[in-house]
Amino acid sequence: MAPILLVLAVFAVLILGYPVALSLAGTALIAAAIGVATGGFEPAFLTAMPSRLFGIITNQTLIAVPLFVLMGVTLEKTHIAQQLLDAMSRVVGGLPGGLGLSVIIVGALMAASTGIVGATVVTMGLMSLPAMLNARYDVPLATGTICATGTLGQIIPPSIALVLLGDVLSSAYQQAQLSVGIFNPKTVSVGHLFAGAIIPGLVLVLLYTLYIVSTATLSPEKAPPVKVDNIRFTLILSSIFPPLFLILAVLGSILGGVATPTEAAGVGAMGALGLAASRLELSLRQLKEIALTTTKITSMVFFILIGASMFSLVFRGYGGDELVHAWLAGLPGGVIGATIVVMLVIFLLGFILDFIEITFVVIPIVGPVLLALGIDPIWLGVMIAINLQTSFLTPPFGFALFYLRGVAPAEVATSDIYRGVIPFIGIQLMMLIVLALVPELATWLPSRIYG
Repeated sequence: MAPILLVLAVFAVLILGYPVALSLAGTALIAAAIGVATGGFEPAFLTAMPSRLFGIITNQTLIAVPLFVLMGVTLEKTHIAQQLLDAMSRVVGGLPGGLGLSVIIVGALMAASTGIVGATVVTMGLMSLPAMLNARYDVPLATGTICATGTLGQIIPPSIALVLLGDVLSSAYQQAQLSVGIFNPKTVSVGHLFAGAIIPGLVLVLLYTLYIVSTATLSPEKAPPVKVDNIRFTLILSSIFPPLFLILAVLGSILGGVATPTEAAGVGAMGALGLAASRLELSLRQLKEIALTTTKITSMVFFILIGASMFSLVFRGYGGDELVHAWLAGLPGGVIGATIVVMLVIFLLGFILDFIEITFVVIPIVGPVLLALGIDPIWLGVMIAINLQTSFLTPPFGFALFYLRGVAPAEVATSDIYRGVIPFIGIQLMMLIVLALVPELATWLPSRIYG
């Protein structure tokens, strides 16, 4: 019962409002101390913690995290994203549903550059919600579009969500192979997961777009065209092309094998800063805000990673990994039943934990077990990403709903936000089902690129 009590204790502490990193590490240390005092925990497990911390700080892949965050924050703070939205609105805003299409395209690019759901939803809420309301868009349609677009950072590369998930799955895949007697294990990289997520991510964007277009066609009053001024081609080109080229160059260099994710993240960060400086939009005040925001987000990620490492170490010391393995292996339905249960648990955890906590805490526990049963790691990673994306949208606890509620005007009712995301939840659930039935959507491109 010790591993189960440990998990329940962590959730209880989180519900009380304590920080996630401190909750994970503190609960684990208290549980280890009780176990040592009662003879139920071997203290030698704790001696592995320094080597784990050293592994975290020397992990080359994780260097990409602050660099991708810097890239996204720079695009946000220097108003490049705002100019991109304005330019897209001028191009397609005169069409029925055009403003909604602009929000989807710009939001997808913003989400891909950061992968932080809260940052994207808040940014798009502040930039686009007033414009959509002024254009007399249907309120549920406007809020649902913004919330759904903000969660695209879970699945569209390059994003730190996929960087973190790819790094954790890589370790889990090696553990799974060693557990079944494969002592020359294959590896899965962040680049593999990026490649696997491209087609499902683009399909989701396409489905969002089709929903907006069909709504504007069937109910023109919900997504009316907006009046646009004369379009200056040079202004549109200068606003759209550079940030789009930057993101495509970062992703293309990774998929083409020219650069590792860490190297590409460095190019993206410097490119974003250079782009802002070339437009004379990078003041010292903005540079300070960018540095401070990047440091805060990066510190949060690594602080949670350290706490999660302590938690998983104590969890394994109490035999928690063996308990999970026995439980999943004994479920009816074999691999399919185990996968469905894990996906359901991750979906429910998405109501109370952010993707960072789930990636660092849950995936190291259940990942090796599922992968040892023969599941493809790339397919599993993409399924988890879309699953969390759906969880963050689902009322009444979805994170994206809370973020938009915090910046939406008072006249926007919470019920409008809830009603607006329901069609997008249906789209994502449909995507999950299709991906489960056709795994090649996630595995075909990595096999073509990496063999």
